[in-house]
Amino acid sequence: MNGPVKQENNREENFIKWYEVPSKEQAIAISGRLRLARNLRGFPFENRMSNDQKLALSAKIAETMKSEEFEALGLKNMGFEKMEAYSRGALVEQHLVSPEFAQNGRYSALFSTADNSLSVMANEEDHIRIQALLPGIELEKGLEAVNAADNIFDAKLAYAFDEKLGFLTECPTNLGTGLRASVMLHLPMLESSGVLPRISGNISKLGLTIRGTYGEGTKAKGSFYQISNQVTLGISEENAVKNLKAMVSQIIFQERALRDGIKGRSLEDKICRAYGILTNARLLSGDELMETLSLIRLGLDCRYISDISYVTLNRLAFTMGGANISAVAGRELSGDERDFMRAKAVRETLLNAGGN
Repeated sequence: MNGPVKQENNREENFIKWYEVPSKEQAIAISGRLRLARNLRGFPFENRMSNDQKLALSAKIAETMKSEEFEALGLKNMGFEKMEAYSRGALVEQHLVSPEFAQNGRYSALFSTADNSLSVMANEEDHIRIQALLPGIELEKGLEAVNAADNIFDAKLAYAFDEKLGFLTECPTNLGTGLRASVMLHLPMLESSGVLPRISGNISKLGLTIRGTYGEGTKAKGSFYQISNQVTLGISEENAVKNLKAMVSQIIFQERALRDGIKGRSLEDKICRAYGILTNARLLSGDELMETLSLIRLGLDCRYISDISYVTLNRLAFTMGGANISAVAGRELSGDERDFMRAKAVRETLLNAGGN
């Protein structure tokens, strides 16, 4: 159960995903995401497109993606438009696509590398979304990856671009570079201390924002938050990434300071109880999994637990959602079925982890 999503042809790929790679600051920094929004001349924005126009756009982008340049980047068509709803939902849980994109169904297209570290979405909020998703805070590496794909598109397609406004996007807040950069952080101590609202207010003055686990309009699960830029006009991509990384480093420092000050028997007991639930439960909901994994992750950092790795915890966090479990089973499961299969898979994973 703890493997990657099974594709529609029921063939399971055995490759390492981005979240299975160890990284710096992995105790707190889960992932870095870079995403470029691009639109094409000759097509209206997404919210004004007919279904026929969306299909035509997807076909145009798919044809462009067949080039040798994109093949060299390892981008392959995922057959997103033919996936079952639970398989698309599984990709949401793995943070590869947004919930809104998953609902587009057959009018969208997804291209991705085997590890999902680089992907292209057609008919997202904008015509094209180019995305890099990497472990930790490797934002510069991610920017290099999305720019490589962007340069290929730019040479083959006519972008909607204005000399003053930059890249034209459906949402005015993306005008300019069209770059959204974010880092997902595990912030249980800042959350429990009640200081996150103050931090959110302070960083908003600097053109940054704090969002929930799955981005804008979502709540945080297991104390996972996304810190992202809001300003895309009048600032270079490089400076946007630099500013975000500097703020993320400060937030990590504050979370670390709180962690260093709360070690004790009470916290150790809470963490060990969470470990007991995960290694013994016969039914386990998705929300309970995320809350207990949050404590286990904190326990690993505080050295109350030593025989589990962050890679194992990442794998559980990103592959044990309800849609992922249904995707592995190859059918839509009931709530009780998902909770039973999740508990069994988590038990087996943790008891056999051995630090892997």
